[in-house]
Amino acid sequence: MTYFATMPSPIGELTLCSNGEALTGLYFSTGSKARGADPAWRRDDACLAPAVAQLQEYFAGQRSAFDLALAPQTTEFQHKVLNALLDIPYGQMRSYKDIAYAIGNPKAVRAVGTANGNNPIAVIIPCHRVVGSNGALTGFGGGLPAKRWLLDLESQHAQFTLSN
Repeated sequence: MTYFATMPSPIGELTLCSNGEALTGLYFSTGSKARGADPAWRRDDACLAPAVAQLQEYFAGQRSAFDLALAPQTTEFQHKVLNALLDIPYGQMRSYKDIAYAIGNPKAVRAVGTANGNNPIAVIIPCHRVVGSNGALTGFGGGLPAKRWLLDLESQHAQFTLSN
């Protein structure tokens, strides 16, 4: 069974999904990867309350890391990429090339981009911290304005967070 909850956020309404034990998805209401709840899913706000609370703290600039069980449904390659994304420090950015090197596959830049774009738990697994080699913002499932907002939020709070 998939459980879901929705929450308002500064980047639009978010739909969170869980298998009852771990977060399995975070979806945007805007952008190229916009998705709402599936009719087969069951609403369970209590199940997803910890994730909602941590996201609210993040959006308020009061949280720089998440402490949630995650269970994204991915291939082995995607799993490596998502783990590398989790290693990107709050307020910092990496290129797709950097991630390809981090997973030990420097020629897989395009595949890293695809895996990054298919991240099922955006924001919490920080795919927004990945940019083009020239620093340009590239695609983001929630739309480029949302990506810019997230990066700006983190840059505003990173110095304070890193000094404490």
